[in-house]
This record gives sequence, C-alpha cells and structure tokens, in this order.
Amino acid sequence: RTRFISALVSLVNTPVAGAAPLAQEALATFYTRWKQEPLAVNLWLQIQAGAMPPGGLERVQALLNHEAFDMRNPNKVRSLIGAFCSINAVNFHRADGAGYQFLADKILELNKLNPQIAARQLTPLTRWRKYPAQAAALMKAQLQRIKDAPDLSPDVFEVVSKSLV
Repeated sequence: RTRFISALVSLVNTPVAGAAPLAQEALATFYTRWKQEPLAVNLWLQIQAGAMPPGGLERVQALLNHEAFDMRNPNKVRSLIGAFCSINAVNFHRADGAGYQFLADKILELNKLNPQIAARQLTPLTRWRKYPAQAAALMKAQLQRIKDAPDLSPDVFEVVSKSLV
C-alpha cells in the first residue's frame, strides 16, 4: 500500500503535460476504494492539499464542498486546510496573498465551530517574520484582520495577539 501512496503522490505532483487526467482518475479510484475508511480519506485529502501544480488553492476550495470533507471534524480540517497551508508552500504563498486570505477566512469560520483547532491552524501565518517583506506584510494583514474580528475566541485571540507583537 505504501508504494501505491508514493506513486499517487508522485502522479499528482508531476509537471508532465497530460498527467492531470491520470492523476484525477487515480484519485477517484482511491476514493471509491477507501471512502469508508476515515484515515484513508484523510490521506486522500492531504495528498490533494499538498499537490504542488498551479491551482492548488482552487483545488482545496473545491474539496471543501466534497462529501468527504466536514469542517466540524478536526481531522478533516488538519488533512485539508492544515496540510495545504503547512506543506504546500508553492500554492499557499502565492504572490497575491490569496492563500493567506483563505486561511484567515477558514480560521474565522472555525473560531465559531472549534476555537482550539482554529488557534492551531494559525501557525503558518504566525511565522510571517521568516518571509520576505511583501509576503510578511500580507500575512500580518490577515492576522490583524483576524484580531479585529468580532466575537473572537480567547484561544484565537491569544495566538494572534502574541504573533503580532
């Protein structure tokens, strides 16, 4: 099974022209075969969240609406949103800041559902000092937007406040 997972990861990350339909077919086959196994579905979400080809944010946004994803399930959140923001540097750190805005939007949504998981998902934004000035400014702006949101949970407020000082 490990070899199949490695092959699937390689396939979804290949820059070879024409490989995308094969990757989609392999992902569909994997999901059909393993959709009754929560850990396998989490892996399936993570593989897609980590896929480096362009359009990663849009793929993740589409998966938010997939039957396999549930924003109320912390493991699903970590597998999709957490994996995208933590391991997919190419797509998360887009020059336009859309990855940062996406994460901030999801944190604000999670703040109402599960403040603890929301606070933990903040980590990629809290590292803003390690990035070039333009990216750092965009990340910091999203942290400020989160901090300024009404009804912010103490968990999220603490992480955001500490990261902005």
